[in-house]
Amino acid sequence: MADAPFLPYGRQVIEDDDIAAVAEALRADMLTTGPRVEAFEAAFAETVGAAHAVACSNGTAALHLAMMALDLHPGEAVIVPAVTFAATANCARYLDAEVVFADVDPDTGLMTPETLAEAIGRLDGRPLRAVLPVHLAGNIVDLPGVRRLAQAHGAELVEDACHALGTAMAFDNTSELVGDGRHSAMACFSFHPVKTIATGEGGMITTKDPVLAERLRLYRTHGITRDPASFRHLELALDADGSVNPWVYEMQALGYNYRLPDVLCALGISQLAKLDRFVARRRALTARYRDLLAPLAPLVKAVAPPRGCDPALHLFVALIDFEAAGRSRRQVMEALRTRGIGSQVHYIPVHQQPYYRARYGEIALPGADAYYARCLSLPLFPGMSDTDPGRVVEALTAVLGVA
Repeated sequence: MADAPFLPYGRQVIEDDDIAAVAEALRADMLTTGPRVEAFEAAFAETVGAAHAVACSNGTAALHLAMMALDLHPGEAVIVPAVTFAATANCARYLDAEVVFADVDPDTGLMTPETLAEAIGRLDGRPLRAVLPVHLAGNIVDLPGVRRLAQAHGAELVEDACHALGTAMAFDNTSELVGDGRHSAMACFSFHPVKTIATGEGGMITTKDPVLAERLRLYRTHGITRDPASFRHLELALDADGSVNPWVYEMQALGYNYRLPDVLCALGISQLAKLDRFVARRRALTARYRDLLAPLAPLVKAVAPPRGCDPALHLFVALIDFEAAGRSRRQVMEALRTRGIGSQVHYIPVHQQPYYRARYGEIALPGADAYYARCLSLPLFPGMSDTDPGRVVEALTAVLGVA
């Protein structure tokens, strides 16, 4: 295996037709705010079964826009799981709202109705405005369960689905796709290169609510609208003959430049057409990993999908008892790297980060600590060969000293 290429934990798959789509967009009249933006949004909405989809510059922007669309206020509380990327919590802090961290299931890293209920008990009188369940690695949270709790406390549900494009689920024997809007006000996606489809950087928010969709579009573009039908002071836009001056626009709110350019939307449209193939490949590689890792239990266990979930995994996470193996995680990662195998840790629990420790103090979340202590993301991307999972598991077995 000395000549085998290095396997990163994740990687984009860019093909000739993707390059051709981008080249065509580069030759077009409009590199941004052009027709490919709406085309990508329409295709994405149709793919996941959503009423509306709003493209933006990245997954973090998607989360921020979602909080703005909810009109989140300073002092209101948002509950997020401790095991996630920092952006899930940061999006609330951008608006001076407070973050309450929920613990997670130690074997999946997911928020549960039970850990959400415990977090609600720590609100300390702060009004709960939103709950942000994270579909970690592509596995789904119990959406009906957390939604019931959120609604009982007057809060909206916003899914952080940045890992979960293509994941299918079945609640109450009803087949659904992540992002279809049945259980939440909005769902947020990311198109970072290691995600299920890639635009370099990019994001999308889906919703069934046309009012939220309009707010998202407004805040995405500086809070500016050029639609005379929505002008609040139409009289200022009129010419002497009563017609609307063509250059007039209104800034109705303080927004941001969170637009996604046509060039990247062209790549997104091309990648989205391959989603079924990418998902099928990820599922096949995941199944192979599970078979190969089974003999290593209980020292090594693959994270199991929740009941009713057919995940399109963004990450393949193994839970490893490093103490029982007599090797630290760093030692394992470094030894894998010398064998041409990349790996990563997703994630350091956000409540342990210095910014949040300084703001909220020490918080005991044993499920998050237990998950973090054991998790290791192994290579998973559609460009892997059929033999690559075997190569990874063979290297892992050697590094752990398993006979």
